[in-house]
Amino acid sequence: MKIAVLANGAWDPVWGGQILKTVDFLICADGGANYAVSSGYAPNFVIGDLDSILAENLKQCEKMGCVIERYPCQKDETDLELALSRAEERARFVGEREIWLFGATGNRIDHFMGNLALMLSFARKGLRIRLVDPEHEMWIFQGREKLLGFKGQEISLIPLSERAVITTKGLFYPLEHEVIFQESPRGISNVFVEENAVVEVHEGWVLVILLAGGRA
Repeated sequence: MKIAVLANGAWDPVWGGQILKTVDFLICADGGANYAVSSGYAPNFVIGDLDSILAENLKQCEKMGCVIERYPCQKDETDLELALSRAEERARFVGEREIWLFGATGNRIDHFMGNLALMLSFARKGLRIRLVDPEHEMWIFQGREKLLGFKGQEISLIPLSERAVITTKGLFYPLEHEVIFQESPRGISNVFVEENAVVEVHEGWVLVILLAGGRA
């Protein structure tokens, strides 16, 4: 089951209309429901303080049988944090280890930094949040993983812990138990030399960012 959360960040309606067709269970964080409704998609949940969703779209969601959870504007959690909490409940109930996140980039850099913090929190709990927009796909992990891409595709490996020890295979700039520190941009803009690569994070937590397009 593909469980996804749709936030109220930047949104490409053409791309978004296609990506929502792949989702089995959708939770919208407040204004993210505007994007879902405009794409003709009925979310399963709409959650948040509901100060961003248009009144007509809220009524439409209610008519479509969506579960609506309204919270006060003055609260400790962000709307996205509440939505991800519901997604976690659903993921654990059905045995999924991955939650897809859309509409969580652009517009507000402070919101994006908060979203990264949430991604790290979930990674530490054993759940992967895979954040996707038309230009990027990103997630946080440690351990060994085979990455599927294409020759010339760019990839960045950014430590979120104080330091990370990384080995890579199949990338233009190889790393062999290299230590990359949080304050260093050394892992940015590596490149696939084959159709797949292997990244192993021996120590620390690393944000993987795949760029949609290859180098010119």
